[in-house]
Amino acid sequence: MLAKILHFLIYTSMTFFMIIVILRFLLQQAKADFYNPLSQAIVKITRPLLMPLRRIIPGVMGIDMASIALMILLQLAVILVLGLILGQSTLFSFPLYSIAWAILGTLTLVSNIFFWGIIISIVGSWIAPGSNHPVLALVNQLIDPIMAPIRKILPPLGGVIDISPILVLMGLKVLDMVLARAAQAVYLNPNVVIGVW
Repeated sequence: MLAKILHFLIYTSMTFFMIIVILRFLLQQAKADFYNPLSQAIVKITRPLLMPLRRIIPGVMGIDMASIALMILLQLAVILVLGLILGQSTLFSFPLYSIAWAILGTLTLVSNIFFWGIIISIVGSWIAPGSNHPVLALVNQLIDPIMAPIRKILPPLGGVIDISPILVLMGLKVLDMVLARAAQAVYLNPNVVIGVW
């Protein structure tokens, strides 16, 4: 009973923190509004762990490698802690599998963030079209890098019906299928990896 409660608390809190770290990376890559209140909150939450890593790990071609390293390190820490709670010392027994699990869990979370970002954008465009709400503005900036290429190829039908979200959601579903197959190939344990369920 105590192990289940501990597992739930660690899994939930670390999932929330991982999402914040991934959002920081994605928003930085999307060149989102740094002065948005939500962006500022994300930066403040992630700064204590990210700044020391940035001193050690430089960026490469505009990609924040320290953020990527932090994502993988957090996943590995969770795999270790949850594995110990559940009596499965996976990280020590199979370190290469654990690294693969950490990467797959992170990629699955990234895919889910884009999926829900698109859903929030669609619902926001119906409920509050043209809204300047900070969350909606940030979500639109976040998903724009994956939506813009589709919109260039396929403009809105009749000038008003944008089907690019449907195509991107289908692409994300295909990516999830590929990630799920890769997870099976490396015997991923969803009980110890954030983002895979």
